[in-house]
Amino acid sequence: MIKRYSRKELTDIWSEENKYKIWLEVEIAAAQAMEKLGKIPRGVSATVRKKAKINVKRIHQIESYVKHDVIAFLTSVTEKAGMKARYLHQGMTSSDVLDTSFNIQLVQSGKIILKDLDQILKVLRKQAKKYKFTACIGRSHGIHAEPTTFGLKLASFYEEFKRNKERLIYAIDEVSTCAISGAVGTFANINPSVEKYVAKKFGLKIEPISTQVIPRDRHAFYFSVLGIIAGSIERVATEIRHLQRTEVYELQEYFSKKQKGSSAMPHKKNPILSENLTGLARMVRSTVVPALENIALWHERDISHSSVERNIGPDANITLDFSLVRLTNILDNMVVYPKKMLENLSLTKGLIFSQELMLELTKTGLSREKSYKIVQSYAKKCFAENLNLFNVIQEDKYIMSNISKKKLETIFSFSKHLKNVNLIFKRVFK
Repeated sequence: MIKRYSRKELTDIWSEENKYKIWLEVEIAAAQAMEKLGKIPRGVSATVRKKAKINVKRIHQIESYVKHDVIAFLTSVTEKAGMKARYLHQGMTSSDVLDTSFNIQLVQSGKIILKDLDQILKVLRKQAKKYKFTACIGRSHGIHAEPTTFGLKLASFYEEFKRNKERLIYAIDEVSTCAISGAVGTFANINPSVEKYVAKKFGLKIEPISTQVIPRDRHAFYFSVLGIIAGSIERVATEIRHLQRTEVYELQEYFSKKQKGSSAMPHKKNPILSENLTGLARMVRSTVVPALENIALWHERDISHSSVERNIGPDANITLDFSLVRLTNILDNMVVYPKKMLENLSLTKGLIFSQELMLELTKTGLSREKSYKIVQSYAKKCFAENLNLFNVIQEDKYIMSNISKKKLETIFSFSKHLKNVNLIFKRVFK
């Protein structure tokens, strides 16, 4: 990813320097296991650790003519570590190094993203409780429906990101496997205990059966979870963008003192960060289909997945990390306008209380269909003529003879819509 949408903590993980360092650590760990088994001379791993240096430029030079990245890497290591390095990679195949190392990078990235999720959960929890009883209009199809609270909106986001954290923990576990099983995965030229040793060294599990590659359904699941998290980011970002519209203006992104909103119109304050997140979410989700398509490789191995993963590995993880940090900042610093929320609640002049009015009419002996028809006809009249539903209803003799004015006032109030807020919060914030 470009620097504009990257954080150093993640780009360091996906740098070539770090990739080759992990390759070297995997090779050294395998050598240590082989030394213990007496398959290679003692001291090989220690010598390689002491003398080997990662030289990315040199590896690229060698690869330019050998046309094989792992061979280029091993040749470069041997140039620095000397003849003892010839014992590296005994009985192993390239995928043993590539797949195990790729999984290590995914685990490293996933753990940082888990920390990002913890931060966004912390902010959502704080803001949800702050605006727990801040009444606002709930919308369905973009149309005013019934009252809710801004705190409930945020609590809904909190619960979703809590699920995302659980999914990511599982996805990290899915890719936390190690394969050191040699060509076509049969351990023909390497002892299975080497795999076990390397797995333990890196906190991974052994892959029960790996053909020549670690099965890509594991990776497809991981990237799918990243895609779901991106979807959740966009859900929040879209809500912020809608609520910042001039006609709504119930909240806005923080706008700094020297910030400019438009090159042409000085009055503009645009939700650029949320719009940016909407675009980045698309980028992350675009990696899911290629990850799914990587599952179907030919026989025991082909490398059609390799070019895909060289792109989506860094791009999806770096972009999602950046997006989560940006969203946390937006939520922590957003400007909320409770008065505007109240103003919007009254925008339709009582129409939002139509459901309870209808239900109350059914208690007077009318059918639901008849009650619905009566309330809908008055609602249409109020909407067309800009009238207040409460006032219009009081002109209906049947309704007022069966529903007291005190009861009518209760129907046209926000209080009943807030009565279960505490219950919902207890469910969410256990």
